[in-house]
Amino acid sequence: MTPLHQLINRVLTQSHGWLGFDRFMALALYAPNLGYYSARTQPIGLMASSGSDFVTAPQMSPYFSRALARSVQEALLETQTDEVWEFGAGTAQMAYEILSTLGDAIKRYVIVEVSSHLRDVQAQQLEPFKDKVVWLDQLPEHFSGVVVGNEVLDAMPVKLIQRSSGTWYEMGVGSASLSNSEPSQLDLEWVKKETMLRPPVEISGEHDYLTEIHPQGEAFIKTLADRLQRGAVFLIDYGFPENEYYHEQRSSGTLMCHQGHLADANPLVAVGQKDITAHVNFTGIALSAQDAGMTVLGYTTQAHFLINSGLLDLLEDASQAERAMAQKLITEHEMGELFKVLALGVGVRPEWEPLGFQLGDRSHTL
Repeated sequence: MTPLHQLINRVLTQSHGWLGFDRFMALALYAPNLGYYSARTQPIGLMASSGSDFVTAPQMSPYFSRALARSVQEALLETQTDEVWEFGAGTAQMAYEILSTLGDAIKRYVIVEVSSHLRDVQAQQLEPFKDKVVWLDQLPEHFSGVVVGNEVLDAMPVKLIQRSSGTWYEMGVGSASLSNSEPSQLDLEWVKKETMLRPPVEISGEHDYLTEIHPQGEAFIKTLADRLQRGAVFLIDYGFPENEYYHEQRSSGTLMCHQGHLADANPLVAVGQKDITAHVNFTGIALSAQDAGMTVLGYTTQAHFLINSGLLDLLEDASQAERAMAQKLITEHEMGELFKVLALGVGVRPEWEPLGFQLGDRSHTL
């Protein structure tokens, strides 16, 4: 029993043997000093040999962040702000490239980060910009600037619901070891309870169906809208609009885990040692933003966004190896189609069409 296992066991006992999956996911990933993101020292890297579990676009190619920087620069000018706010900066590769590219256009770069280990990694990477970079563990009551979040929404806890024989259940986590006063291991199991929770759209057919709903991600957007006084937001993640997310054939949901650059679908084993994610319902995020008073500025694939933001021009002097890695960012079978970019605004001109969405905008699909 690791300290994280002991914590989950205590919480299960206090909760009469049942935790909603969202609460379990929050503990597994974010329990202070114990969860995957708060204790894992090197989750992100190109190869499993580095001890990492997955790779993100900024680690794959610096040209991802350099192209994004062009859209950030435009947004800083449009919103008349001079701060960039990044959620979950990982190894700070993206922050480094944005700061290197934009220079004096950024007066302050704020990183909202829950992991003390990653803060240390970020501080070392961003040493040349130490006079501009600050770290926070939560948002202030009010702020202005351009917000960036790469693969942030997919790591937010989700509720897991299942239709079985026509009845909807909320999936939770229990433990067979609770009957043992001094368990030697965490023996987790799925436990379901009948629920009034439903997907946001009707699921056609009568077949069994497992999916996720995203109240925490949507609440995050509402908090962001409440506190951002003027600025723009760029959210980059893998996911779908609502009609694709809850398609009748997507009957096994999107929940997945990553460990050692391998994927699996069982979050109840190796708890605290692997990432747990779900794809993003971008329609739900966009509607939450609109309901909270934000403007949806654009929604498109990562490929369209990066090409619109000048990726191909940036690659003109790149080496063949650099071009090969950058190609993974935009090809359909790699990251180009599955990953999407959603842009939101507060206090911006209604007619502003951000650079990254000028060709291939898919806002009409949300």
